[in-house]
Amino acid sequence: MDRFLQLKGTTAFFVQAILSFVVSMAAVTAGIVFLPAPMWVRGFLALGMLYVTTSTFTLAKCVRDRQEAAAAPRPAQPGSPLPPNAPYVESASGSWG
Repeated sequence: MDRFLQLKGTTAFFVQAILSFVVSMAAVTAGIVFLPAPMWVRGFLALGMLYVTTSTFTLAKCVRDRQEAAAAPRPAQPGSPLPPNAPYVESASGSWG
């Protein structure tokens, strides 16, 4: 549990990340709205921005899921004399000779 708490960011960092996201989305949205271009060009840019944003969230979730899966303790192999997460020792491999 201590390892999970060490990986967790502070509240200030979380708030900063949210504010940064909101400001960047607002700035790009305002830039698209006030762009002196035809409506179809602005619509294309808006859909592109939406696609990049949603795919970024999906990628971040996939990376997080892989990191959590790699950090999770693995179950013991059936028939193994060692408990889960035990360090491997040559003499503990099950043979007494």
